[in-house]
Amino acid sequence: LFEEDTPLHIITSILPDVIVKGGDYTIDQVVGGKEVIANGGRIVINPILEGFSTTGIIGKITRL
Repeated sequence: LFEEDTPLHIITSILPDVIVKGGDYTIDQVVGGKEVIANGGRIVINPILEGFSTTGIIGKITRL
C-alpha cells in the first residue's frame, strides 16, 4: 500500500487529531506522535484485552 517503512510521512502530511495504538506501545514509540502532539493532537494508548488481538480477529474472518 505504501512504499515507506513507517507511516511518518502520511501522519505529518495529514496531522490527525488522534493516533490510537495498543497497550504494548509507549507514547515515545508512536511514529509521528511528537508531531501530532506539537500540532495540538493527542496519542491514546488502549490497554491490551486478553483474548482479543488483530491476528485472532483476522484469523476468524478468513475462516468464514
